[in-house]
Amino acid sequence: MDKLKPSERNNRPNIPALDMLGIDTTDLALLGRLQSQGRFKRNSLADEVGLSIPAVSERMRKLEERGILIGFHAKLDPKLLGLDVAVFITVTVESSSKYPEFLKAANDHPEILEVHAITGDGSHLVKARTWNTSTLERLLSQIQRWPGVKQTRTNVVLNTYKETIALPIEELVSG
Repeated sequence: MDKLKPSERNNRPNIPALDMLGIDTTDLALLGRLQSQGRFKRNSLADEVGLSIPAVSERMRKLEERGILIGFHAKLDPKLLGLDVAVFITVTVESSSKYPEFLKAANDHPEILEVHAITGDGSHLVKARTWNTSTLERLLSQIQRWPGVKQTRTNVVLNTYKETIALPIEELVSG
C-alpha cells in the first residue's frame, strides 16, 4: 500500500488515522490481503507482512474479536448459477414503526442481498438477485405485501461493471 504524503493527508481530513481505529500498518496490510484474497495461506501472509505465522494468527484473532474482520466468504458468480436478474428496488415503508417488520422480512428473504435505509425517494434501497422476470415478479409481489410497504420502484441492472465488498482501507495509510 502506498503511503500518502503529509500534503495529501491534509487534503483528506475526514479519513481517520490508524491509531484512532486501534490498528497499525501491519493490521492494515493483513486486512488488505485478506480482503483481496481470503484464501491466502498464513505462511505466505506472514512472509508478506514480516511476522511469524502465530503472530499473524493472533492478529487475525484480535481483528475478529473486535469485529473488524467479520468473516471469510467465497464469491460466487451469480450468472453461472442462473441468477441472471439483478435489481435495485426503492421501497417506501409508510411509517418508521413498520421498519422492524420490513427489515425482518427482507432479512429472511434469500434473494435479497442488501438492505439500506436511505434519504430521498423511498425509505430503503434493496439489492436483489433472482433467476428471471417471472421470479422477479414474484419477489416484487411478496415485497409489496409486507406490512407497511406503501410503494416500490424497481431498476433492473443491465450490466455490472464493478461489484465489490472490498473497502478502501489503503486510504487509511498516513504519510
